[in-house]
Amino acid sequence: MKLLIRILLSTIAVLVAAMLLPGVHAESLTTALLVAVVLGFLNAVLRPVLLLLTLPVTVLTLGLFVLVINAAMVLLAARIVPHFTVDGFWWALAFSIVMWAVQSVLMALDGGEAGR
Repeated sequence: MKLLIRILLSTIAVLVAAMLLPGVHAESLTTALLVAVVLGFLNAVLRPVLLLLTLPVTVLTLGLFVLVINAAMVLLAARIVPHFTVDGFWWALAFSIVMWAVQSVLMALDGGEAGR
């Protein structure tokens, strides 16, 4: 049940980010749901490997390189999910930041139960 709530919150975050950012386009609710699932999968499987491989660069940049990894995950999701487009790296970076902020607010409103 917690997984479904987390996917729903992520879907809402994708929709809000796509509405706020003109360089990000999600055509429908189904597309946003698919983006949320794909991003969740990529963040669970691929992101830890990338974080480990780029650890020296991440330490050297005081953690800022993690933002590049987040943007890369968004760009990869845009290639995987049909009808979801991101106009470039900077829009992907902005999308990941807006999505993080919206998810944080939604999870705080939920009482943090989705993260447990």
